[in-house]
Amino acid sequence: MKGLLFGILVFFILASSYAWSGDIEAGKARYAQNCGNCHGPGGMGLASYPKLKGKEISYLVDKLKTYRAGTRIGPNSDLMIMMAQPLSDVEIANLAAYLNAEK
Repeated sequence: MKGLLFGILVFFILASSYAWSGDIEAGKARYAQNCGNCHGPGGMGLASYPKLKGKEISYLVDKLKTYRAGTRIGPNSDLMIMMAQPLSDVEIANLAAYLNAEK
């Protein structure tokens, strides 16, 4: 019984670790689909859209989840809320992993 519980615990730790670290290639594809027109190639930023390249994963995840929740936190909030609301936790983790890797 202890072995089974240990196995389940390890599974959940590994699964949550994967979701947190994200898939860089999937994040790159999603970024190209939804983010690059405003934030520029590789997250370098354009006009009033900030540079995202190299930001900490926790920062990126927090901002995307805040926008997804409908909270306004900046001048482009309405657009960011619209873009973030359909994102799943996995997609957010993937985007954060991609942008963090782009240093």
